[in-house]
Amino acid sequence: MIRQPIALLCGHVDHGKSSILEKIREISITKTEAGGITQTLKSYHLPIQQIKKISGNLIDLLGVQVTIPGILFLDSPGHAAFNNLRKRGGNLADIAILVIDIKEGFMPQTLESIEILKSYRTPFLVALNKIDSLSGWKTQTNIPLIKSIQSQSEHTLKEIETKLYDIVAKFSESGFSAERFDRVEDFTKQISIVPCSAKTGQGIPELLMVMTGLAQKFLEESLKIEIHGAAKGTVLEVKEERGVGKVLDVVLYDGSLKQGDTIGIGTLGKPIFTKVRGIFEEAGGKLKPQKEVSAACGAIITAPGLEHALAGMPLIVVKNNEEEVERLLKEEVEDVLIETDHKGIIVKADTLGALEALIRLLKDKNIPIKKADIGEITKSTLADARNEKEKLYRVIVGFNVKSVHADDVHIITSNVIYKIIEDYEKWVEHSKRDEEEKQLSLLMYPAKVHVLRGTVFRQSHPAIFGVRVLAGKLRNGCILMREDGTKVGEVKSMQEEGENVSEAGKDREVAISLPNVTVGRQVDEDYILYSDIPDGDFVKLKKLKSFLKRDEIELLKEIAVIKRNNNPLWGV
Repeated sequence: MIRQPIALLCGHVDHGKSSILEKIREISITKTEAGGITQTLKSYHLPIQQIKKISGNLIDLLGVQVTIPGILFLDSPGHAAFNNLRKRGGNLADIAILVIDIKEGFMPQTLESIEILKSYRTPFLVALNKIDSLSGWKTQTNIPLIKSIQSQSEHTLKEIETKLYDIVAKFSESGFSAERFDRVEDFTKQISIVPCSAKTGQGIPELLMVMTGLAQKFLEESLKIEIHGAAKGTVLEVKEERGVGKVLDVVLYDGSLKQGDTIGIGTLGKPIFTKVRGIFEEAGGKLKPQKEVSAACGAIITAPGLEHALAGMPLIVVKNNEEEVERLLKEEVEDVLIETDHKGIIVKADTLGALEALIRLLKDKNIPIKKADIGEITKSTLADARNEKEKLYRVIVGFNVKSVHADDVHIITSNVIYKIIEDYEKWVEHSKRDEEEKQLSLLMYPAKVHVLRGTVFRQSHPAIFGVRVLAGKLRNGCILMREDGTKVGEVKSMQEEGENVSEAGKDREVAISLPNVTVGRQVDEDYILYSDIPDGDFVKLKKLKSFLKRDEIELLKEIAVIKRNNNPLWGV
């Protein structure tokens, strides 16, 4: 039997995911009898008969025989595109609608959704929503979308095309070829973009038509299931239902579930085994009891012993072998809960699916992970992070978990996976720069100075005279040498306009004090002096040359020539 594909609406917050689903529901209720509609709090079943009625003769344009029984839509918060949605081998969604506000375009959670879709290789199309918000847009719900677009004013048409190709260009940057759905030449290679309005309903029939065609053409084989087999699913949410108690909001992607079935639910420890007391589907805002449900569907389950159940965990019906089910559940959870002896950061998330998505994206960025698990950041988590010797890995990143304060551990939390990774990369870059600047401050910095005429304030004990910095930075402690490499002495202190200073940059004039130096012997007016950089400091400066200005790099080369004239192996 072919089950209905599971379709996820994902994208940035407020771009209209729920609004599109609500409009689909509203249209389907209007066009058919309400009795045929089945939904749970996070899922909505749309039978193929309703899709055909909404899309009209558009379905005939597909040129394929439609055998899928319908589509099961899953709505998700913008920050949780795939967080709870997973099954063995990857993401629970068979296909996705990426919702993008035509005026706002790509936003952080849009990029996050694309990365996750790419990671799971989930086919998707784009709902380019809120076309009715474009300047001068005239709503015409009684004609096909393309005719409606063509009938708009020249100004509006230009704005549509500009916004569309901004989106196409952004997709290209992410490695995808995309085009408006009616211009797509190869659906296997191009992402279909369907302009639409969740407010007016324009483009919704075309959106359903394209999704049905994609699902039928590319997913038929993967949608074949054994209808009477043991149910497999994923826990979307664990919650309290008034008058019922703790319940599981689940989506089943394989097999059938009956009242009285024993189910196994994955946990962080030993799986939960319990018996299904009740199965409900929501219809018309009320929970309607069911004796049996089959994939693909959303359902609410009541059962004892659900206190430790977690969102995102796998669920399997036990037919005969409880030990085998326990092994499968543990295997699936352990695939995500990783811990190694290698160095790396610690990862926390609120659900198994969120953890998996975060781990995948961190690994794509080659960010090492020492430990990853579900739940809040605890004292034990902080202790694990403190044990990491390298500062750049003394970090905890958390998705949808509360942040805590710790002076010696860097903590990054967000409800946007994309932002967590971005913030970590920025912090690493900033930390590396701080560390390199700190290292730079400990090295002999390149400096070139000119001894000014008429500024010898003391000839010796110590010698005090004025210099102008020609290049680099002159610092206290700098050892100066002449142009022939002869050592002069160490700068003990500096003054600028009577004030003590620790360093002086290019074009500044300062008085310097050098003990054990006599003006007229080691140094004299109009001499050009250089910092006498030790061999080891020179090697380190070359590695840190990104912190040096162009003229400072040239000065470093000049100093190298002077040093190598006296020692050919210097700095090699």
